Amino acid sequence: MKNQTTLFLLSIISYLLIATHARNQIPTGESWVRTAVRGSESIAKLHFYVHDVRAGVDATLYRVANASITDTSPTSFGLVNVFDDLATADPDITAPQIARVQGTTASSGLEIQAVTINMNFYITSGEFSGSTVTIAGRNPVREASRELSIIGGTGVFRSARGHAITTTYLHDPEANYSILEYTLYVTYTNESLWIDM
Repeated sequence: MKNQTTLFLLSIISYLLIATHARNQIPTGESWVRTAVRGSESIAKLHFYVHDVRAGVDATLYRVANASITDTSPTSFGLVNVFDDLATADPDITAPQIARVQGTTASSGLEIQAVTINMNFYITSGEFSGSTVTIAGRNPVREASRELSIIGGTGVFRSARGHAITTTYLHDPEANYSILEYTLYVTYTNESLWIDM
């Protein structure tokens, strides 16, 4: 009986090691996502182009509130926007959707243009379809590269943490259109490796 128990435990450990190695070696088939496993945690690197359309019939960002000084403030202080932007794997807005980026921004810098952002990347394609990654923090929009906190998620990304780097890929003020490039580094618990005791 002792030998059978030992053999059973060795079989489970071997399976987990092979599965972990295989997951690290097999590409996902999606150019915008990479994953790695470290113990009971997985790390995903997700790359998106977010299309921010501010005007016209296809607008995805709307002004919903402002302060009494917003229109005279050099930083648009007090302006609150809500958005539901398309995310694609490359900068072409006609590329297939891989996520929707939904949330709010509030212009919160009196002297330096910065927004407080709360947003969810709702993934609609690939192995993480149906999951979300939640991001919050200060976004100093005039800086070339900005870092934001990943504070949670749902689905595969329950208990997620990490950070996101964003840059402005394109800004066309005449067309009221911007493309924002996001790279997310998401650490999350790999529940498939849990063994109930």
